[in-house]
Amino acid sequence: MHPVHDVDVVILMATALCAKKRPAELAEIVAAADLIQGLIPYESKLGNAIAQLSRHGLLLCENDRWTLTPPALTIVADQPRKAEMPERIAAVKEKLAAYFPHKLHPAIELSAQQLADAVQAHKATKKVPVKNLAMPKPKADAHFKVEGRWRCAPGARTRK
Repeated sequence: MHPVHDVDVVILMATALCAKKRPAELAEIVAAADLIQGLIPYESKLGNAIAQLSRHGLLLCENDRWTLTPPALTIVADQPRKAEMPERIAAVKEKLAAYFPHKLHPAIELSAQQLADAVQAHKATKKVPVKNLAMPKPKADAHFKVEGRWRCAPGARTRK
């Protein structure tokens, strides 16, 4: 599949993330893309990525719900568990660049209004003060534990 853009990889990984148990809505894919990349892709790039992935037979849409095809599942499978997100994106991009479809499928074209509605729905859910389980957990401070000093101030313990 040539050329492969970063947005294509992010949309493929986002769909894999949110469509594991059931087909995902477009707003869920946008939320997962925000989680993976740290920002929401532009609507035009989002539409182009969905059209290109569906043209190559990697994305399916039924009743406004999105799923991955078996070739797409093999592309995103076997990701290194301890790798950071840029390394995972690079690995999927490499596999996606090596993928050549047997035949091209009709592209799924979304209107600008559908894409804008999905982005706005995601932005609205970000403002709700409910705990979002899809957000990344903050990393622990490396300076919290200093070896040998657990829960006591230095010099507080004196030996008698």
